[in-house]
Amino acid sequence: MPAIDLARLKKQTARLADLFNQPNDFLRELKELLDFYVNRTLRSQGVAPSSVLPTYRTPPTVLRQIETELNPLAESNPIQALELADALWDDGWLETRLLAAFLLGRIPPQEERLLARLTAWTQAIRDPSVRAALLTTSLTRLRKETPDLFITLVKEWLVPTRQRMWSNGLQAIIPLISSEEFDNLPPIFEIVEPIFKASPAALQFDLRDLLIALYQAAPDETLYFLQQILKETKNPLPAVTLRRMADDLPAEIQRHVREMLRQTSPTKR
Repeated sequence: MPAIDLARLKKQTARLADLFNQPNDFLRELKELLDFYVNRTLRSQGVAPSSVLPTYRTPPTVLRQIETELNPLAESNPIQALELADALWDDGWLETRLLAAFLLGRIPPQEERLLARLTAWTQAIRDPSVRAALLTTSLTRLRKETPDLFITLVKEWLVPTRQRMWSNGLQAIIPLISSEEFDNLPPIFEIVEPIFKASPAALQFDLRDLLIALYQAAPDETLYFLQQILKETKNPLPAVTLRRMADDLPAEIQRHVREMLRQTSPTKR
């Protein structure tokens, strides 16, 4: 891999941006650029150890510069941005899918096809880094500009009949809860309550992350929420899940959780 000359990289990505409205030509030029920066000493059969997708092992600096060039174009040309995102996604490489996820995050929430793409792609992806990008970067404008629409989308992912989407829904909602601008937590508690009551073992770490975010945003409300879950549900799984995750919780939350568990389960097994 050649050393990254920022001046040259900016020229290369500017040429790439000129092809924004021509997905096929954009992909051809993009692949040439990515291949130029391949680190062949690290590339092993095109697959990264942490990825299930073929990858060029592109340095982060290169991808960030491409995103910088594409950002204003995507915001001002949402239809073309969506068409380019589709082409990048269908190409199936780690880098092209990360760029596709980035483009979704720059498209205005009013674009009617955006929600369909988000749902379809998050259902299909197995790569952890692309999944993370879809659940954070791709939802950026939807989460910030139209939180009610964002909550509606997540609510659809968390319905009982779509258990495969529960993990995505929980992870997607965490950045909204953590945002300083967001303070409408009642609907969040409402839509995650059935998930906490079900507490499937596969979601233990997702529920832990969500619990930490909720507590940091509203500690008293979160503790009351947990107390009600433990009191109202006959399912033993919420208590089992809380016991399993307790050691991984911050000390303050851990103390409250253990006290709740003692109060609701006085008999030791």
